[in-house]
Amino acid sequence: MRTLEEAAAFVDEVGLALLLPKADVVLPSLWEQVNGSPERNWAIREPDGTFVRWSEEMGFLWGAKDELPAAGLVCVGKHLARVATCVAPRLVPTLVAANGEPPEGTELQVAETIRAAGPLTGPQLREATGLVKKEVDKAIASLHHTLVLTNSHLVEQDGPWGALAHELVERKWPLPQERPSREEARRDLARLVLDRTGELTAADLGGALGWRRKEAAAVLEEVGDGRDEEGFRIWTRS
Repeated sequence: MRTLEEAAAFVDEVGLALLLPKADVVLPSLWEQVNGSPERNWAIREPDGTFVRWSEEMGFLWGAKDELPAAGLVCVGKHLARVATCVAPRLVPTLVAANGEPPEGTELQVAETIRAAGPLTGPQLREATGLVKKEVDKAIASLHHTLVLTNSHLVEQDGPWGALAHELVERKWPLPQERPSREEARRDLARLVLDRTGELTAADLGGALGWRRKEAAAVLEEVGDGRDEEGFRIWTRS
């Protein structure tokens, strides 16, 4: 996989994918498709471990994570499992319905600043709001988790790295007026993950989608067949 179109097609096929694999999360990763395996050959290093450059595979992925949302091909942000996640555009309304929460306090201030000014980077948000870096970073992370903000594009700045601009989900990925209920959306997402994995525990589903284990178990009872095995309850598709 070496083109944005191929990466977008993979995300559209699976619906939800992590950018990089995480051992305790059952979702597939874009890295495994780019690299051909989950092996962490991310960088070329000297024998003593000194970083030389990204591997060819990571070089592509590192750029793609910003280019995919900028081109309107894939929704990317820390929306699931507290790590960078790729979401097929068709599933954004479902994910918002299932996990979306209105912002309050500092998060509301950050969201409304972006609503008024357009996509902003962390440094731009600090300048616009007067908040310190810790407050802005915490608010951004929370707003990604609750599907209020998402990645927009990379902004060039002094130094070797650009700064990521954040945008309102509803403006970056326009949402239909009619959306599924929270309960229906959670059932749809549980079915999607269950179809990909074949079987799940409540901890598996909750860890992937950011739900409490009790909530995940209740949804799995609705969409799957459960059985007890060695002290665990495991669900398969009904």
